[in-house]
Formats: sequence, C-alpha cells, structure tokens
Amino acid sequence: MKNLNLDKNLRIIFAVLLCFVFISGNAIAQSNLLTKENITAAVKEAYEKYKNVTEGKNADYIKELANVDPNIFGIALVTTDGEVYTVGDIESMVSIQSVSKVFTMAKVIEEQGYKAVEDQIGVDATGEVFNSITAIERMRGKEINPLVNPGAIASTSLINGSDSASKWASILQVHSDFAGRELSLNMPVYISEAGDNLRNQAIAHLLLAYGRMYFDPVQATDIYTKQCAINVNAKDAGIMAATLSNGGVNPITKKMVVSPETVKYTLPVMSTAGLYDDSGIWFYHTGVPAKSGVGGCLIAVVPGKFGIAVISPPLDKAGNSVKGQLAIEYIINQLNADPYLIQPSK
Repeated sequence: MKNLNLDKNLRIIFAVLLCFVFISGNAIAQSNLLTKENITAAVKEAYEKYKNVTEGKNADYIKELANVDPNIFGIALVTTDGEVYTVGDIESMVSIQSVSKVFTMAKVIEEQGYKAVEDQIGVDATGEVFNSITAIERMRGKEINPLVNPGAIASTSLINGSDSASKWASILQVHSDFAGRELSLNMPVYISEAGDNLRNQAIAHLLLAYGRMYFDPVQATDIYTKQCAINVNAKDAGIMAATLSNGGVNPITKKMVVSPETVKYTLPVMSTAGLYDDSGIWFYHTGVPAKSGVGGCLIAVVPGKFGIAVISPPLDKAGNSVKGQLAIEYIINQLNADPYLIQPSK
C-alpha cells in the first residue's frame, strides 16, 4: 500500500512538473523577441528608418522652443532589468514640458492616494485642447485631468509642502529620482515661458473660483512652469519610463521612487490622455501608455518589460513628436510588445 501511495505521489509530482515546464515554455516563447539582439536591431532599424523624416516643426508658441535644433533625434530603450539600448543623439538636452505631468501626478498619488487625484482633480479625458478654459467652465472645475494644463496646475498645488520652494524642491527631486540622476532647470526656457503664461495664470484663478486650486494660484502656476522646463535627454527620459514599467523602482539605481499601486493608477491616465487629441489613435495602434511634450520628448511604457523614449523636436498638428511616434510604434511592433497582442493558448 505504501508503494502504491508513493507511486501515486510521484505521478502527481511528475504531472505538476510537466505543467510547470509547459507553462514556463509558453511564457518564454512569448518573450523570445525580447532578446538583446532583437532589441538592439529594432532600435537601430527605427533610427535608420526615420532619421531623414522632415515632417513637423518645432513648437513656436514658446519662443525658446523654436530655437531648439530640429535635427536632434535620439532613442533610448531601458528594460526592467536595467539594460540600456540607445542610438542617435542621447546627450542633447531639451525641456521635458508636458511629460513632467506624469511624474508630478505620480507624486501626488504617492503622497495622498489615488482618490485625491480622482476626487480633487479628475481622471477622465476632457475632450478639449490641453489648455482649454471652456473645459473648466463646462465641468465647473471638475474632471480636468492631470495630463492637461488645468489638472497639471492643480496637481502642483496638491504636492506636499508649506511654501512654493518646498513644493518645487519635491517636484524636482521626484523627477531626478525617476531619472536616476540630479536633473536641473533649463533657465532660458523657464524665463521664456514665465514671461508668457497669462493663459495658465487665468486657468489657475478660474480653478480657484471653483474651489479646485489648493495653493496660491500664481505660485502654483510658477511651479508648473518650472517643472515643464526641467532638462532631460533621451536616456534620462528612457530611464524614467522604465521606472514606471518596473513598478516604480528605478532599474538603474534600484531605488523605489513610487509604489506599484501608484504606477497602477498612473498608467491608465497616460493611456487615455497622454498624446493630447491623438491619445486614442496612439493607444489603438500601440496598446501602450505614453506621454508627449512640446519640447519633443515622447515616452512610452510597456508594463513589466521596458520603457522607451525618443527626443525629436518637430511636432505634428496635435503637438506630438513626429519621429517619436513613428520610432516607438515601429519598435513595439517589431518586438510584439503590444500588451493586447494576445496569443491563443495551445
């Protein structure tokens, strides 16, 4: 009887091991494309394929951005295990602009919880342009979204800190933690924007009138203007995206910048409002959360696998980097990295 029971147990163990091997093999098969060789090839191919694209033009409503070299083109892909793949110009610095909204939003979620963003700002897409005043009036200050200007200014006002200096220091530090190095302010861009941000000041005061501004509106607008002028290069932005992909842990420094729960609530907002008016078509084509900025930076996050960034200043009519969109979509397709590309079970 003991021998029979032993044989039965061995059969069970053997069956479990077979299932484990099958499941592991299936998972490995699905990730076969994410090899060093394939990633290197995809990144280089994207660069070569799109380096001569001439469509788009620099943002010029911020005077300093019109002067940025339009030929800057760099790609950085960073995996969750800390492998870095780069091609092109990854050293030139540009102002992060609206990509900063992602990381300030994440900081608010980390400090005050996801309900603070949901209840005090809103997370639905507004259906209006990024700096819309009519969206505020229509919604009476509610549902203004952290990834468009009204919600982003409200986000800065929610950052912990007793005064403007402490709030700004906190925002700069979290961006630096995401990048894995100390970032700095692009002073010429900041001065250029600060001298011409009357619309954002109007937005902040209107939010105050609706009870949706949580700090002095002039100072909150100034903090927001500063965060948009933080300097990054393609590698910085790639590491920042990879930190989100890695559940809030920087894959280079190994520092936990935000919690996995914070990332869980950050990525869906990127999915629905990350590329201005073209957020839907971007997500339809790629299936990955992304965020663009009018300085030419575009980041995308493939959860649990890698983050990717492109810097190329010429923008399309929606305000998104032309080469950035082309290159990232190409790489995602080449690596079968769209999370919604589901292979049927065999």
